[in-house]
Amino acid sequence: MSTPLPPSWPHCAHGAGPADPIGCRGIHVPGHSVCLAHLTDADRDSYLAGLAPRAEIDHRGTTFTSTLLAALQNALYDSATGIIRFGGAQFEFATFEGGAQFETVTFEGGAQFNHTTFKGGAQFESAIFKGYAQFIGATFEGDAQFIGATFESDARFVAANFCRAWFTRSTFGDIAQFHGATFGEVARFPNATFKHKASFDYTTFKRNAWFKDATFEGGIDFEYATFERNAWFKDATFERAGFFGPLECAGQMVLSGASFGGPVILEFATWRLECYRTRWAATAEIRLRYTTVDFAHAVFEYPLTIAAESDPFLLSDGEQLPEEAFASAPGPDVRLASLRGVDAAHLVLADVDLSPCLFTGAVHLDQLRLEGACIFDTTPSPSGWRRWLPAPFTMRRVLAEEHHWRAGRPGAVRGWNVAVFGAGRVGPLQLAPVYRALRKAFEDGKHEPGAADFYYGEMEMRRRADDIPRSERGLLTAYWALSGYGLRASRALAWLGAGMLLTIGLLMAFGIAQDTPKQTATGTVPPGGGTVTFEIDKDDPKNPTSDRFTGERFEKALNVTLNSVVFRSSGQDLTTAGTYIEMASRLTEPVLLGLAVLAIRNRVKR
Repeated sequence: MSTPLPPSWPHCAHGAGPADPIGCRGIHVPGHSVCLAHLTDADRDSYLAGLAPRAEIDHRGTTFTSTLLAALQNALYDSATGIIRFGGAQFEFATFEGGAQFETVTFEGGAQFNHTTFKGGAQFESAIFKGYAQFIGATFEGDAQFIGATFESDARFVAANFCRAWFTRSTFGDIAQFHGATFGEVARFPNATFKHKASFDYTTFKRNAWFKDATFEGGIDFEYATFERNAWFKDATFERAGFFGPLECAGQMVLSGASFGGPVILEFATWRLECYRTRWAATAEIRLRYTTVDFAHAVFEYPLTIAAESDPFLLSDGEQLPEEAFASAPGPDVRLASLRGVDAAHLVLADVDLSPCLFTGAVHLDQLRLEGACIFDTTPSPSGWRRWLPAPFTMRRVLAEEHHWRAGRPGAVRGWNVAVFGAGRVGPLQLAPVYRALRKAFEDGKHEPGAADFYYGEMEMRRRADDIPRSERGLLTAYWALSGYGLRASRALAWLGAGMLLTIGLLMAFGIAQDTPKQTATGTVPPGGGTVTFEIDKDDPKNPTSDRFTGERFEKALNVTLNSVVFRSSGQDLTTAGTYIEMASRLTEPVLLGLAVLAIRNRVKR
């Protein structure tokens, strides 16, 4: 931004020449035709001797050395209080070539430093501005230290350019406006207090911005604020934020420990958002792009929504937030890293990637609402398994913590994700209730396929847990092997087909009689006639001695097996072994058929 020409005040034009026809821009000292910097020593001493504390000062456009500024302040020194007191102070377009020392100075009236250039350090530590303070378009080429400064009225740093700025413990009693300002190497506002609106719209922070423990009692405006590094709002207090953003942060946006006292909407495009132990005292909506969110141990008693925005955020003028820092990102996906320690009873997640999320330790997960396309991680791809063996895992939704647990076990299959640092270690005992609660959340949302996956995960964790008897684990293992806990129809049908083939083979080998036994009648005719009694008997079926596996015998065995599946008797003559084979078939095969039907129903119902 180019420095505008000063207004047409009477300036001394000292040093004017071809290169600079205007020359010195310093306003005339009253009664003289030159500025303060170009007065003769005698005239300067006379002018300064005529000043008193609370005097109105007008030295617009003047160039100050450290010595000249010290002489001016000595003239305004209040010996009764030991404080330098300015009345109204006008330093517009002034230049401070050395250090500008305004420590513990009190400005009783308005202080204007618009378009002022501070070539050295600007020390305003513990300064008090009782009237308005304007630093519009000011340039701070060195350290700008407003540590402990008090602004009782408006403080305007619009379009100011800071190299290094400290506003530690500063108090802004009215509007604090940093619209369009640029902070170079340092921007520190720790423990600062903003009693009314704090406006940082269109502000650029080229390095880390520190607002740790800052208090925002009024509204805030960070529209189109750009943080080229990290933004630290750790332990900050937002009493009536209302709307926070939309803004762009090319590093981490840290809100850990922050508290929000009223309803708020946050709109951030950032690589990572830290909300560890944040407190939300009213409804809140967090809209994000390109972000990984850590929401561990956050506390809220009212509905809170974390949502991914598919389209760029819109500014108040209808333009889109540029998002230049994310040009190389594959997409604006939002990932949730942790919900540990959260009471999820009022939490809504919309279009969020939950594949890396840590859930262990969260409560009321059964009341968690999942809207849109919320993605979970899956088991390792079957294509990565050995070619000559079947895949050890069927595809299903899996929690990140199960990935970590399985990856840490001896002989773990490739494809399970190893835990990142700080993720902790959990096992089946902790994961089973998490799967159970999320299954309930899916069921309440009428998402039965998702609920089925989490039921499978719950049963897997129960089967692996150490707190249940070995006999129960054996039953669960059988249930898993036969039908995948009633969820894998292909597995149950495979077992049914294998059982039927086994039954057919056994019947052909040992169960089907060689020939259909014929009934025979035997009796005794007593001498002399009389009643004849016949005893009707039937030969026992016998196994053939050869040709057991023929087409005819296969057809008979198939007929017996198919009837057994539906609890019917085929009426076929069987050997004693065949009778027991049929009984076993009529007991097991209908169960496998039922498991297959149950699995199909669980996968397709809504």
